[in-house]
Amino acid sequence: MSLEDAFADGPAFIPYLAAGDPDYESSLKYVEALERGGADIIELGLPFSEPIAEGPTIQNAVVRSLEGGMTPTRFFEFVEDLDVSVPLVCMTYYNLIYRYGEESGPRPFVEKAAEVGIEGFVVPDLPAEEAGPLREACDEFGLDLVFIVAPTTRGERLDRMMEQVSGYVYVQARLGTTGAQSSVSDQTGSSLERLADYDVPKAVGFGISSGDHAERIVASGADGIIVGSALVDIVADGHENGDDAETVADRLETLARELKEGAVAGASQRPPHPERT
Repeated sequence: MSLEDAFADGPAFIPYLAAGDPDYESSLKYVEALERGGADIIELGLPFSEPIAEGPTIQNAVVRSLEGGMTPTRFFEFVEDLDVSVPLVCMTYYNLIYRYGEESGPRPFVEKAAEVGIEGFVVPDLPAEEAGPLREACDEFGLDLVFIVAPTTRGERLDRMMEQVSGYVYVQARLGTTGAQSSVSDQTGSSLERLADYDVPKAVGFGISSGDHAERIVASGADGIIVGSALVDIVADGHENGDDAETVADRLETLARELKEGAVAGASQRPPHPERT
C-alpha cells in the first residue's frame, strides 16, 4: 500500500514514535500496538542529536533512544523486525540521510530504506529549495517525500514544496515545536483552505492529543491526523514508573483507538471529499 492509498477509505490516523524508545524490544511492541489501535501509516523517528523541530517530549524520547543504542543501521534492522502491515515513514534529519554509507548524498540511505520497507520520509530541516537530490533518490526507488507546511508558509516557497511533495503533506497546526496541547489551534482551518487547490492528502499534526481533537480537525477538512507527543508521553510515563512493556503497549493501543475513532467521527460531519483524479 502506498502512502496516498492509506487515505482512500477515510481519514488516515498517522501516529509517531521514536524507534528504540526506551529500548529496542519494548519499542517494537509499542509500534505494533499502534497498528492494532487503528494506525493507517506509522511515522518512525530516527533520532538525531539536534532535533530542532521537536518540543521537550520528543527531545527526551530522542535522548532515550540514542542512549539505548539507536543508529541508522540499527534503525533499518528495527524496521525489518517490525510485524506491521501499514506503510512506514522515516522521520529524521538530513544530516543522517546525507552521511549514511560510503557515498555522500542521500541515495545510499534511500536505497537501504526502500530495501527494508520504508515508504517515505519526513525531513523537518530540509528546505524545499535544497530537496532536489533527495527527491531524485526517492523517485528512483519509489518512495514518497513529505513536507511540513507551517501556518506561515506561503507564496513561492509553498508552491516549491507542493511541486515536490508526494504521499501526503504534513500540515503544521500551530507555530512552534511539537507537543501535546489542550485545545485545537484556530489556525488549522485557514491552513487547510490555503492548501485546498493542491491535489495531495492533507494530514494535520502538532498538538493533537485526544479523540475530540481528532474529530474537530477532520471535521474542519483534514484528510488525516498526525499524533506524536501524546503517544510519546505514554512511553515516557511507563519508563519512569517502571511499567512492563505489555502494559504500556495496551495504553498506546487504547489512545490510538480513541484517536482513530475521533477522526472517523469527524469525517461524518463534512461533505464527501471530491474524487481525486
